[in-house]
Amino acid sequence: MARRTALVTGASLGIGAAFARRLAADGYDLVLVARDGTRLEDVAKELTATHGVSVEVLPANLATGPGRALVAQRLADSERVVDLLINNAGTSLNTPFVRSALEQEHELIELNVKAVLELSHAALRGMVQRRDGAIINVSSVAGFGIPMAGSTYSASKAWVTNFSESVGLSVAPFGVRVMALCPGYVRTGYHERAGIDMSKTPDWMWLDTDTVVAAALRDLGRGKRVSIPTLRYKALAGALRHLPRSLVSRAARDTRGRIGRS
Repeated sequence: MARRTALVTGASLGIGAAFARRLAADGYDLVLVARDGTRLEDVAKELTATHGVSVEVLPANLATGPGRALVAQRLADSERVVDLLINNAGTSLNTPFVRSALEQEHELIELNVKAVLELSHAALRGMVQRRDGAIINVSSVAGFGIPMAGSTYSASKAWVTNFSESVGLSVAPFGVRVMALCPGYVRTGYHERAGIDMSKTPDWMWLDTDTVVAAALRDLGRGKRVSIPTLRYKALAGALRHLPRSLVSRAARDTRGRIGRS
């Protein structure tokens, strides 16, 4: 029986790298996507040596049209089928909207929204025809009604979650699954690299990448359309959906934009 293949974006670090490790351990061949081709090669060599799987490296900047087109072409290749797509690549800004450069805001939308849209579209046509396949779009609990202190990040993640649920409903009759993964704070090193001060965030709010990935794959297997890792974040997401908007807005002001990318 041929191995199944997964394509993971943002695969060189953080949640994407954790997905790559777990899927390789589960016997998937991989297509790894990120901007840093050298780092991808290092990840590929390690996974091949450890698990004996085939790993294809595809350097691409998904914040650009040509980068997205390159990966979309790979996803649409009917001779090299991708069974599972992990749309993990994303970004945040450590600057309120009124002080950020418009180019930065465009880049956030290109990566957080347009890449998810275009890569999902490329993958789903073949999946629907084959009556098989799945997509996990990495979103965030920040998308559940947290208007974060002038940030477009939470708005972009609200779109990812809504899009995943909507498309998931439409393709379910064809045996295809689409799920939004909505973690809270995850220790990936992203915040430090982005210069976001997370020193006031309590330890209990942090998750590790392996926990997030295990929850995602478990929930995908159960047919869920939204995965929220851990009970504490499930409770938080439920509260955000039902608390008065005035309280949510007050809490958002108090964070002063500290909620960065998961």
